[in-house]
Amino acid sequence: MKFFVDTADIAEIRELAETGLIDGVTTNPSLIAKAGGRMMETIREICAVVPGPVSAEVAATASDGMVSEGRALADIAPNVTVKVPLTWDGLKACRSLHQAGISVNVTLCFSATQALLAAKCGAAFISPFIGRLDDIGLDGMNLIEEIRTIYDNYDAIETEILAASIRSPIHVRDAAMAGADVATIPPAVLKSLAHHPLTDKGLAAFLADWKSTGQSIL
Repeated sequence: MKFFVDTADIAEIRELAETGLIDGVTTNPSLIAKAGGRMMETIREICAVVPGPVSAEVAATASDGMVSEGRALADIAPNVTVKVPLTWDGLKACRSLHQAGISVNVTLCFSATQALLAAKCGAAFISPFIGRLDDIGLDGMNLIEEIRTIYDNYDAIETEILAASIRSPIHVRDAAMAGADVATIPPAVLKSLAHHPLTDKGLAAFLADWKSTGQSIL
C-alpha cells in the first residue's frame, strides 16, 4: 500500500518525506487555509519536496471552470494530480482532463457506483471517505471492499483506490486488508503507526539490561 500524507504543512511534509515512507501528498483548500499559505505557491513547494503525486483541488463547481483551474494547477509541476469532486460536472471535468493527459483524483466518493463512474471517466485515483461514512453509522470499510471487488472484475480499470478520511491506525490496517491501493493519512495518525506500548516497554527493558552490563558499543 502506498502512503500519502494529508496536509499542506510544508514542515510536516519535509519531516515525513525524510523517512522515505511518503509516496505522495493530498491537499485541499481547507488544509491550505489551515497552513496559512497561498495555494499555487504551496502546491509548488510541496511538489519540489515530494516527487510522487500531489493532489491539488479545484474550487470551481462547473465543469468548464474545473477544467480551466485543473490545467492551471497541472502547469505548476509534472507531479500534480488535479482533484475534482464526484459530481456530474466533476466527472465531465475528469474526462476532459484525462484526455489531456492530466492525472485526476476524484474525491468525495461515498458509493461503489460513484467509483465505477469515476473509473469510466479516466480517474487516476478515486477517494472514498471512510471516516465520514463511519460518522453517519455506516461502515466505511465496506465501501473499500465493494470498490475493490468491482475494479478487480474489469482488467481495463486502472483507477487506484485511495482511502481517505482516515482517522486512526485501525483505519489504515483495515484499508490495507480490504485492498486499497493508497491511504492518505494525517501526519499525527501516520506517526502513530510506529507506536505500540509493548514496543516501548520492551525497549526500556533492553536498555536497562544493557546499562547494567557497564559496556559500550563504541
